[in-house]
Amino acid sequence: MLIKKKRSWEIAEREATPEGVYMNRRQIMAGAGAIGLAGALGTVRGAFAAPGDERLAMNAVRNEAFQLDRELTPEDVNLNYNNFYEFGSHKEIAKDAQVLEARPWQVTIDGLVDNPTTIDIDDLISKMGIEERLYRHRCVEAWSMTVPWIGFPFAKLVEMAGPQAGAKYIRMETFNDPSVARGIKTQPWYPWPYIEGLTVEEAQNDLAFLVVGAYGKQVADQMGAPLRLALPWKYGFKSIKSIVKFTFTNERPISFWEQLQAREYAFWANVNPKVPHPRWTQATERVLHTGERVPTLLFNGYEEQVASLYADKQDLGDLLYR
Repeated sequence: MLIKKKRSWEIAEREATPEGVYMNRRQIMAGAGAIGLAGALGTVRGAFAAPGDERLAMNAVRNEAFQLDRELTPEDVNLNYNNFYEFGSHKEIAKDAQVLEARPWQVTIDGLVDNPTTIDIDDLISKMGIEERLYRHRCVEAWSMTVPWIGFPFAKLVEMAGPQAGAKYIRMETFNDPSVARGIKTQPWYPWPYIEGLTVEEAQNDLAFLVVGAYGKQVADQMGAPLRLALPWKYGFKSIKSIVKFTFTNERPISFWEQLQAREYAFWANVNPKVPHPRWTQATERVLHTGERVPTLLFNGYEEQVASLYADKQDLGDLLYR
C-alpha cells in the first residue's frame, strides 16, 4: 500500500489557485506586448514591466513537485520592489537597472573542479535545460513574496563542474562594473563585488535553483538578470543576483553582507522565526502584495527538504541565522 506523506508547505489541490487562471493571466500579459516568437523564444514586453523592459518569452514546463500555500505575488509588484544595491540602496531601482546588459554574458566556473570553463549564458541554459518552480521568497527585512521562477537545479551545474575531493564551498560573484551600475560608483564604502557562498552540499540540495526567468519570461534586470540564485529556505540576501563566477574552494567564503555586519547577515542565514534579527523580530512576515502579516515558518516552510543538511550541527538555532 502506497502512503503519500503531505509535505509541510503543500496544500490541498482544491485550495490552490487554478492553473487555468494563472496561465490565462500570463497569456493576457504576453499577448498585450508580444512582438514576435521564434520557436521557444520570442521577444515580449510584459504588461506591467518597467519602462524599456523587453524580455524573451521562455516556455518552461512547471515542475509540479514545487507548489505554494499562498497565491503568487503579482508580477508588477515583484518588478517594482527590489533590493539590488549595485543600482542603489532603495527599493525602486527598476528604472535604473534597465542599463544592465544581460547579453552577451559570460559565466566562469573555476577553482577545485575537474572541468573549469567560461561559458556563454545562453549556451549554459541550452546545456542545462529549464523548468518552472513556484517558490516562497523571504527577505531578512521580514517581508515575503512568492515567485514562479524559471531555471535549473544548481546540482546540474555542480555536476558539470566536477568538484574535486577538497571542494567544500562554492563562492559566487556578481558583476562589478561601475560604468553600468551607478550604485557601485556612488557607494564606494561597500565591499564590491557582491559575494555569496554555500556549501557544496547545500548547492546540491534539490531546492537550490539557478534562475534565468520568471513569470514566463527571461528574468528582469532588476531581479538579477541574466542568472541569479533562488534559495527558498534562506533569507533573500543569500540569493545572489547577476552571477558571473562560481569558484569551488576549500575555504568558507566571506559574503558581502557578512563583511559589513556579520551579526546581522551571517553565512548560514536560514529562515528561523525563533531567532530575531538584532533590530526586529522574525516571528512574522509581511506578505508584500497584501500587507498581511503571517507567521514565519522554520526554514521558510521547507524544513522537510533541508533540515538534514544541518542535523549534525550542535547549535542549530545559532547556525540558522547568525
